[in-house]
Amino acid sequence: MADPTPVLDDLRAESDELDRLVAGLSPQRWALPTPAPGWTVAHQIAHLAWTDHSSALAVTDQNAFAREVEKALAAPGDFVDNGAREGAQKPPARLLADWRAGREALSEALRKAPAGARFPWYGPPMSAASMATARLMETWAHGQDVADALGEVLAPTDRLRHIARLGVRTRDFAFGVQGLPTPFEEFRVELRGPSGEVWAYGPEGATDRVTGPALDFCLLVTQRAHRADLALRAEGPDADRWLDIAQAFAGPPGSGRPPKEGDR
Repeated sequence: MADPTPVLDDLRAESDELDRLVAGLSPQRWALPTPAPGWTVAHQIAHLAWTDHSSALAVTDQNAFAREVEKALAAPGDFVDNGAREGAQKPPARLLADWRAGREALSEALRKAPAGARFPWYGPPMSAASMATARLMETWAHGQDVADALGEVLAPTDRLRHIARLGVRTRDFAFGVQGLPTPFEEFRVELRGPSGEVWAYGPEGATDRVTGPALDFCLLVTQRAHRADLALRAEGPDADRWLDIAQAFAGPPGSGRPPKEGDR
């Protein structure tokens, strides 16, 4: 059973980095549009605060979380946007304070969780380590949107290893959510981390392979960049198809980002 401490520590570091990016913004900059249609910087942070709150309920008050699931089932196409919209209407200082308090409450709850415990979610139940990994993935991905809106670049770190591993593990989900048959064989995935270390997954002799920078793979599986703009290489038809549909997040297939103008 995985010890959640390393990923919880990395989640805190990732959240703190994004916090530093938005903490000093003027109200006008909180209202800047991000690459997600209809979402401002405030919407992005509000979504993170909303999801942290839901995660904490799943760990500490499962009856209350069940009521949140009922709300989601009643409005399956709107509940995520509704949560972001509600939070984005708060004054920036209040929104920032709520996000900070919520992520700290979740971190504390996951650190105190009994070993081996699993918690309900909108999809399959998750362990403490899996929930922390999902929160890190979302924090990083939405942080990319915020950075894009502000004209900033968040330097990649080896914290990406958690997202890369999640992206590999969700391969079958990506095929299934598209209504495609799941490849029978494992793929070999070799990614070069920001520090230069190669992160490898799957059997060395696999016919289908994916290679390239870990940053590019993480941008792909979070649908923050189009495949055409990334230095990822696929060998084999199934691996090639995967790079067109990969997603590490739950829910229906996203539309992703369009290719940059020069790639059209």
